[in-house]
Amino acid sequence: MDPRELKEIMSQGAIRPETPRDREERRVLEEDLAGSPVKGKPLRQRLRNFRPDADSAVRALGGPTIWMRRLRAIEVELEVHERQLEEAWRGLAWETDDATEFARRWRETAGRWSFAGVNELIARHNRNFPAEARLAMDPRTRDFVKINGRSYEREPLDTGWILARWPPDLTAARRGAA
Repeated sequence: MDPRELKEIMSQGAIRPETPRDREERRVLEEDLAGSPVKGKPLRQRLRNFRPDADSAVRALGGPTIWMRRLRAIEVELEVHERQLEEAWRGLAWETDDATEFARRWRETAGRWSFAGVNELIARHNRNFPAEARLAMDPRTRDFVKINGRSYEREPLDTGWILARWPPDLTAARRGAA
């Protein structure tokens, strides 16, 4: 089927004049189709394991679920820590002229930094998320399915997390290259 015919079918009778942008989009599409290995072949049917039901519609009426609110709280706390750490890192860089002294003091600051609140939320998320989100089980691994190829679990924040993002490097801190 010609892209123009498809466009007319898709527009359901509301046909507008072709614009230069439309012509460019059609040209790019035709170029992509020319080298496509699946051109002219039927595409494999992709079955979805999703069926909306009344239960999910009723749950949606209550607004964001507990796990959604908890993930948002984790993100908010994380943003606060990142902002405070960035300020502390840069501030210490301008207080200290010696790179060795800066590294020692920054490691000391990172070691004393408390993530108690956000780590409690992360622990609660890791413990409760599978049940709250009704994650399916993978029968082969006997564990919950991965979400976009990754585990649902979040790593707690610690000194290593700080030093990976804001290294004990005076030059980098003065440039602000976190």
